[in-house]
Parts: sequence; C-alpha cells; structure tokens
Amino acid sequence: MGDALPEGSADRGFDRALKETSRPLRVQEHHSLKEFQSLEDEWNALVDSTGAVPFVRHECIGAWIASFAPKAALVILTARDGDARLVAALPLLLERALFCGLPVRQMVSTANTHSSRFDMIAEDPREAGRAFLDHLLGRPDWALLRIIDVREGGAGWQVQHAAIERGLPVGVWESARSPYLAFPSSYEELLATKSPLFRANLRRRRRQLEKLGTLSVERVTRGDALAERLEEGFALEARGWKGLSGSAMSQSPKTRAFYRAIAEEAAQRGHLSLFFLRLDGAPIAFHFGLVYDRVYYVPKLAYDEALTRCSPGLVLLEEVIKDGIARGLRGYDFLGDEAEWKNKWSSSRKPSHWLFIFRKTIRGRALRAAKFDWLPRLRRFFRAIGRSGRVL
Repeated sequence: MGDALPEGSADRGFDRALKETSRPLRVQEHHSLKEFQSLEDEWNALVDSTGAVPFVRHECIGAWIASFAPKAALVILTARDGDARLVAALPLLLERALFCGLPVRQMVSTANTHSSRFDMIAEDPREAGRAFLDHLLGRPDWALLRIIDVREGGAGWQVQHAAIERGLPVGVWESARSPYLAFPSSYEELLATKSPLFRANLRRRRRQLEKLGTLSVERVTRGDALAERLEEGFALEARGWKGLSGSAMSQSPKTRAFYRAIAEEAAQRGHLSLFFLRLDGAPIAFHFGLVYDRVYYVPKLAYDEALTRCSPGLVLLEEVIKDGIARGLRGYDFLGDEAEWKNKWSSSRKPSHWLFIFRKTIRGRALRAAKFDWLPRLRRFFRAIGRSGRVL
C-alpha cells in the first residue's frame, strides 16, 4: 500500500478541484427602475445575509433613484453564481460631469450626502469585485469609477483592490470619521464612564428646560400621525441654520421626497424610530432615526436654536440613548463626520472613504494626477502664500 495522505490533504484537494471547476459569476446590467424593482426580495436577502450597510437595502436605493436620479442612465450590476442565485450587487449610474475642472464620463454610486453610507453587496467580495470591474472595463464609455462613502473594510474596497491588481490608477479620499457608541448593559454603566463634569452638565441642561415648562419624549415608529410628525421635524430643522443656508430637508423637493419615502418604507418594515423632545407639547428637538440590526442610526436631527443655551438636542440624545439601551439595541451610529458633542459620547470612530478608479490611459492617469497630485500641491502652495502674507 502507498503512504497515507497527510491529514486534511484530501479535503484541500477537493476544495481546489471544486474551485477549478466552478463557473465564473455571471454579471448582468439593469437599466430601468422596473428591472431593479423585480430584484427586491433577493436583493434584501443578500443585504441581510452579508451584513452590508443598511443604506444599500433595496428600498433605500430605490428611494434615492426616484428622488435624485429618476432620469439617470442606470447601470445596476448584479452577479449570479452557477445556480442562478444573486450573490453580489453594485448599483451605479453613468453621467457626464466635471472632475477637477475637466469634463469626464463617470460611473458613480447611486448615492450622495443624504445616503449616509454606500457599499457593494457581496457574498464573496473579492470575487465580486474582480467580476464587476472586469465587466465595466469591457465598456468604453467611462473614464472614472467613483464609489463614495464606503466604510473601512467594506466590500467595495475589493473593487479597488481588483483595479490595483490590473495596474489601473486609483485614489482614496477619507470622507468622514463617524463616531459610534457601543451600548453597555445599562445606562448607569455608561454614565459611570463619564466625568463628573459631564454628568453635571446633563443634569443642569435638563433642569434649565424643566424650568420653562413640561418636558415629554415621543417616539414614532408608524401610524396615521407619521406624515404630521415628519412635517413637524422638517419645520423644526428649517427654522435653524440649515433653513438659513438653504440645506434643510423641506427646502428641496428632491430631498423632502427622499426622506419622506425612507420614513414610509422604514415604518412599514419596522425600522423607523423618530424621536421628539417636547416642551409643553411643542417640538424642541428631533431625531430622524432608523434601526437596523439593533443599531440606531441618525441621518438627520434638529433642535430649536432659540433654546441653544439649554441644549435641547443634548437632552433628547440622552433620552434616545436610555431608550436604546433599555430596548436591547447594540449601539448608536452618529453618522456624518466627527463633532465635539458626538465625541463626548462615542466609544470609537468608523471611517468612510471615497474610492476612485481610473482607466489605464493617458487621460485616466491625467485625471488621477489632477485629483491627487496637482490640486493638493496647489492648495499647499496657496496656504503657504497666505501664511507668509506675500502678494503675487
């Protein structure tokens, strides 16, 4: 008899043979909302099974397209395995734009600043990243692929890695470093980690508001009053600095439609968690909150800036954190970038990045150099001139 095989070698040989005989992923493009809508059930099943960021759920992407890009040239990529199962998805659109002042045709995420986060959805991110990039390289109609707000370690990074393997020019820009608070077992345990000054400030702000009237907290998850409550939140935000700057939710029909659609979908699916802090019944602070996989996310918030000295936003935040811990949530994701008030509560940071992939052409290299070499040098030069006080 021959020598026995080393332990585990038969399994490894079987795995290699299986991989060698497995069929490559079949990539498809979907160009209409109707095609996209037909993917809803398996799309969301894929999001749930892969732990993808909740903002790439089917209803979120659909609301974004309907609100911000109803006439866009959609290029929604899906990949199926040999059994025709949906195993990866990457929703994109093709557009003409200016990039560093240069006209360019680019593939971009179906996302913007209101999307919170974005990512590729994939069972095997490395395989999907390679398959999607190779498919896109077969199209000659784009010079730049831009995937925005991908979390550190997200699946979308594998598209970037595939580009590096193929020698394409790439670049990365950190877009945000979002604070995150992991919930302990009790609110008292959380407070015990804070300084006496921090705890005293919480008590003082609450007392200041209670001297003005009766405080109450309302949590809205669904119901006939949802539309009315949304209007209250929109109106509160519009009365503040966002209203003055023109960036409030209610001031743009597209933005208003997006948040209304997200709220209605989230209410139907059990993800909505709007919070109001009220003073004698009137709203003085508001959270547009969403709960996915036991994490509370806050894409939008507002407070009555006439009461800034009493910090109604801080008082509501404390109430929301108490509620989340009591209901067994895992944490609070502040979204957006760092801010002092967020950092005082948070236990960690979650970086997000924009990923840039350029064609391996003279134009592609020039676009990459313009973004990541020439413009940074110009900014450093003008900052140095400003510091020195020289006049050109």
